[in-house]
Amino acid sequence: MASTPLLSVEDLKLHYRSSRGVVKAVDGLSFDIQRNEALVVLGESGCGKSSLAKTLLRILPRNVHHCSGRVMLDGTDIMALDEERFRRDVRWLRIAMVMQASMNALNPVVRVGEQVAEPLRVLRKWDRQRAMRKAAEVFELVGISTDFLQRYPFELSGGMRQRVVLAMALITDPELVILDEPTSALDVLTQASIMNVLKRIKRERGTSFMLITHDVATSSEIADRVALMYAGQLVEISTAGEFFRHPAHPYSKLLMASVPRLRQEQRPAHIPGQPPNLLAPPDGCRFADRCPSRFQRCAEDPKMFRLGYRRQVRCWLFAEGGKRP
Repeated sequence: MASTPLLSVEDLKLHYRSSRGVVKAVDGLSFDIQRNEALVVLGESGCGKSSLAKTLLRILPRNVHHCSGRVMLDGTDIMALDEERFRRDVRWLRIAMVMQASMNALNPVVRVGEQVAEPLRVLRKWDRQRAMRKAAEVFELVGISTDFLQRYPFELSGGMRQRVVLAMALITDPELVILDEPTSALDVLTQASIMNVLKRIKRERGTSFMLITHDVATSSEIADRVALMYAGQLVEISTAGEFFRHPAHPYSKLLMASVPRLRQEQRPAHIPGQPPNLLAPPDGCRFADRCPSRFQRCAEDPKMFRLGYRRQVRCWLFAEGGKRP
């Protein structure tokens, strides 16, 4: 019998108002994350990955037009909680987040140890001494010497600042940590080091991760499962092994074919065309205009078809009686 997911998302939507109309950034997403699992959310820039993360933590801008869906955390619908209870019981205590470009978000005039300890002092009302002891423990967990507790952000390298921000997310021992492009501004060696830290934390503490990225190579280091987004929707959810070796959706295949590999003579492919405008997405399959396998039924909006254990694909090719690639 399958275990109850740590997080279960059902028909999640987030639409923004803009001067040109309504942007459907997140449009009907459903997925789950198990305990001690790393779910990688892949997709091109502008497909709605960061909006998904902000919706889960309810960090929403003022121009929200529509936000709906269910987000079950350990059986409780946290979307139904009022803002005060969500702040008091969920945000940063059970679900924490490492923001995109977070290395530049540290306060330059406050020592990093104080910044990492702050969530404990604000949310759990710990005294400074106790919070700083916990900060020292988390510094060691993410691979930073406790000597750096008294340093300022400008005294640290980019990789060290990224570890500090990760420590800030881990300080309250959350069950789920969302990481939005955590290695995008780092060199390759530092990226590998950060990913090794995440794998060790997952192994030693049982923390679940949702890693948002467009970097296929980096994501493969930690992924247990992959959720591929396109134009505000999920188009494939699969185990990492199946996705990276045998992608199913036409977009998945083109994406994997575009990744450079060391031991192949074939040049990386490119994906023709542009993603649709989320102000007015097409009525049918949103990938149809770029899809080499397009056929007549693609004018209709496909649903997610189940291919096997925990694997789903949004494509008419996998419907009963549909064409096969």
